[in-house]
Amino acid sequence: MSRSSHFKTFWIIIGLSLIALVIDLPKSFPINIHWKNINWDYTFNRPSLDFNLGSFHLQKTFDLKYGLDLVGGAELTFEADTSNIAKEDIADSLQSLKDNIERRVNLFGISEANVQLSTENGAHRLKVELPGVENVNQAISLIGQTAQLSFRGEVDLPPEATSTATIYDLFAKDTGLTGKNLVKSSVTFNQNNSEPEVSLTFDSEGSKLFEDATRQLKGKRIAIFLDDFIVSAPTVNDVITGGSAVINGGFDIKTARELSAQLNAGALPVPIKLIRQSTVGATLGQDSINKGVFAGLVGLALVALFMLGNYGALGLLANLALIIYGLLTLAIYKLIPITLTFPGIVGFILSIGMAVDSNILIFERIKEELRAGKPWNTAMELGFGRAWDSIKDANTCTIITALILFNPLNWSFLNSSGMIRGFAVTLLLGIVISIFTGVYVSRNLIRVFTYKKVNNSLKN
Repeated sequence: MSRSSHFKTFWIIIGLSLIALVIDLPKSFPINIHWKNINWDYTFNRPSLDFNLGSFHLQKTFDLKYGLDLVGGAELTFEADTSNIAKEDIADSLQSLKDNIERRVNLFGISEANVQLSTENGAHRLKVELPGVENVNQAISLIGQTAQLSFRGEVDLPPEATSTATIYDLFAKDTGLTGKNLVKSSVTFNQNNSEPEVSLTFDSEGSKLFEDATRQLKGKRIAIFLDDFIVSAPTVNDVITGGSAVINGGFDIKTARELSAQLNAGALPVPIKLIRQSTVGATLGQDSINKGVFAGLVGLALVALFMLGNYGALGLLANLALIIYGLLTLAIYKLIPITLTFPGIVGFILSIGMAVDSNILIFERIKEELRAGKPWNTAMELGFGRAWDSIKDANTCTIITALILFNPLNWSFLNSSGMIRGFAVTLLLGIVISIFTGVYVSRNLIRVFTYKKVNNSLKN
């Protein structure tokens, strides 16, 4: 690559770093300058992202989300009563229960809540962590309700009422069908076009009610509500007899499974009772944040001093890459967003030290090439190239370990603790970003800022 290409890449890296810096800044902070005749008071407000394109709306505030151990809140443990559910349906019922609880707490405004299923001594339990929740009794009441499924028919509204009508006004016809009439919902595939569909099977009472509803609503829509929130509104094309129906309409396999799970949450209600409740004070959480941030700054300073003292000018460039690493990592935490727990902070601190491992391997290889009499540019390129195998192998092992701790597929024989997962996800992101900054960013910085004095300092 030519020197102009190196500079082009360099400015791209600087641009990404500046964008990350803006995202990383606090939501607002005052700037006060009073010196001699200069009096300037200004409050900086970090910009947010609010984008509309037709029906698509994207909004980001770029705020860090903190876990239960950092901001306080409630931890609730429920026991599920599966005694009235067939053995082969228990797994699906519990998953539907989990999905329904997650939807409820999200509607409650707790999008970073952690919901986990577990089995202890044959009992099925559901643990719900609610960071920042102040009204714990309201949350308990919301979570403890059994899912309510209902089917409502579309009605003809007068023209003057359509502009102010709500979804409940539009679907005001009570069909009498509820979740107790739905035996099961499952994903099937259309025999003609192989597209995913959602099949419904009703009991004998539900079959009669559904037949009557489809006869009265032919050509109109029948809405399916779960906890008074609409999940689907298919059009009735024909009178349906026999107690079986199919919902179609351009589903992919993911949306079909989601709808089936939502229907089963009402069709297979799992009663739950609260067996344990604990709270975490916000004061303890803030103390953990302060200590974690201080430890991170101390670790960053010690690593920077080591690199500067051991590698001179190259160490200075490695420190610059480390700063870029920190900016990018924090920005990604906010963009995803990552729910930051104290173990997550530990994972971030650990990844700071590991972020310079790549540079150490590379710089030592460059030293060896220079001592062998290679020109600076050749030694630098060979150092990066020959160190890559070691960097790749070492980081691959750490990535595999982090994935095992994170357990993305929710395997029952692996960890499912939210705290350990918080550590795993920050460590995993840290490793991936450190490979980028340690190899790509550092290499570009060295190419741009290569001076003869760097060559001379490494030979010593």
